[in-house]
Amino acid sequence: MTDNSTISRRQILSSHQTGQKIRRIAFEIYEHNFEETGIIIAGIAGEGFAFAKRLAAELTDISPLHVQLVELLFDKNVHHQSPILFDKEIHIENQVVIVADDVLNTGRTLAFALEPFLKVRMKKVQVAVIVDRSHHMFPVHADYVGYSLSTTLTEHVEVVLSNSEEEGVYLK
Repeated sequence: MTDNSTISRRQILSSHQTGQKIRRIAFEIYEHNFEETGIIIAGIAGEGFAFAKRLAAELTDISPLHVQLVELLFDKNVHHQSPILFDKEIHIENQVVIVADDVLNTGRTLAFALEPFLKVRMKKVQVAVIVDRSHHMFPVHADYVGYSLSTTLTEHVEVVLSNSEEEGVYLK
């Protein structure tokens, strides 16, 4: 039996490289939404929200867009019983929303995260991820991808943004 603490992990992207990917995604988002006055970035709780915060900071730095940041709160393990909540009141109708998560694997988490945006008329809903693993089982495609990585189903990709000492992308 293998102890999880002894499982080795290999760094795929350093902190600097991860930051470059996030900045490039911010430029792409601005290029595709430059006619807008503002956008909403909705980050999935955890590292997805950490990614959303970094995207919002980059967009504010490089563009005149008014960026609103919200956190999507739900239990990723119990989607069918867990309503998706915003961490604050926000008007989403007729807005451009970028749903942000750290890793797109099967697409299940992102598919469920899109639910609140499908209930109202939206101008545009797009998806941004740092890593796309390409094991899609749900019809979710990321509009903005930092890094595409082919992995086996047994491998695990970990994105660390909330701990500056370990920041980067790892393969376990």
